[in-house]
Amino acid sequence: MAKVKLVYLLFLAVFASASCSQEEVDQQVLLPSNLQVSVEKTGKGTVKIDFEAVDANFYKVSFGLPNQVPERVTGTSVVYNYNREGTYTIRVQAHSTEIDFISATQNVEITGAELGVGIPSTGFESPLTYPGYNLVWNDEFSGSSLSGDWVFEIGDGCPNLCGWGNNELEFYRRENTEVKDGYLIIKAMQESFGGRNYTSSRLKTQGKKSFTYGRIDVRAALPKGQGIWPAIWMLGENITTVNWPACGEIDIMEMIGGNADGRDNTVHGTVHWDNNGSHAQFGGSKRKNSGIFNDDFHVFSIIWNRDKIVWLLDNVPYHEIDITPAALDEFRKPFFLLLNVAVGGNWPGNPNSTTVFPQQMVVDYVRVFQEN
Repeated sequence: MAKVKLVYLLFLAVFASASCSQEEVDQQVLLPSNLQVSVEKTGKGTVKIDFEAVDANFYKVSFGLPNQVPERVTGTSVVYNYNREGTYTIRVQAHSTEIDFISATQNVEITGAELGVGIPSTGFESPLTYPGYNLVWNDEFSGSSLSGDWVFEIGDGCPNLCGWGNNELEFYRRENTEVKDGYLIIKAMQESFGGRNYTSSRLKTQGKKSFTYGRIDVRAALPKGQGIWPAIWMLGENITTVNWPACGEIDIMEMIGGNADGRDNTVHGTVHWDNNGSHAQFGGSKRKNSGIFNDDFHVFSIIWNRDKIVWLLDNVPYHEIDITPAALDEFRKPFFLLLNVAVGGNWPGNPNSTTVFPQQMVVDYVRVFQEN
């Protein structure tokens, strides 16, 4: 009987050993192999990522953004849109289980030009002379720094005019302006500074150059995107004594950025004034037949005399106002020039996930002509 019990115990030991070995085989995971990843840039910051591996059950992908962990995707291809320039490391994981996988990485560089923040090489250009007019002042931005005719607005308008009276989101800095290769470049950035989440620049000729009447031409390529608000405009020199809107405002060009028709493809010309203690305004707009104002250079102009102000796009009039009524006397006094790119505000609304940063307004020249 003892021998039978011993044989039985030996059998159990052999069986247990065999069972453990079988469990180890059963638990062994077959990892995917031969992971192939390809990245194709399809334009305007968009990339298409294709991937495939042998024996993969599913895939996870991260796109190189700060603190991003790989996320599970459907299929073997995914499209992603970058909205900031930089070099990004794309990581693809081929999984057999949630914790068992192999991975591969590829770098992709997204340039400013690909995001539409390069300098166009095409567009309308206006002449240096007009019959019956003299060129009285101009800036061709041909040096490496701003001339002494410009001064900077700094800050966010606080405490007296927070958000510059429009609930704008940017903090204006000198550092966002550059004179380079014959252009003035005003750049709007998504960055924290001065308690704001965006920065930009605002320049003016106040106290340096002011003008009453004439033709003003500004050649510029505009930024784009939801919440982006570039402007070429003028304010009455007496703003420090009579305040706005009694000083008068002439908006040579404003554009309210956004993807919808009537935004990135449309510019506005407007005047603001004081009408018996109330704010009054009158404006018109011009829409491009095709494309948007970020695509190439255009010349934004006004022709201003004692009787009227006419707005022109590429030398074609599209709007005018009769300023002969006594209530519009603001527009028979000196005005100075301003250039800026605002971010957010009452009119454009705030940037969103579609907005690409940085954005820039590139100014080729500013020219002021007056009648002989």
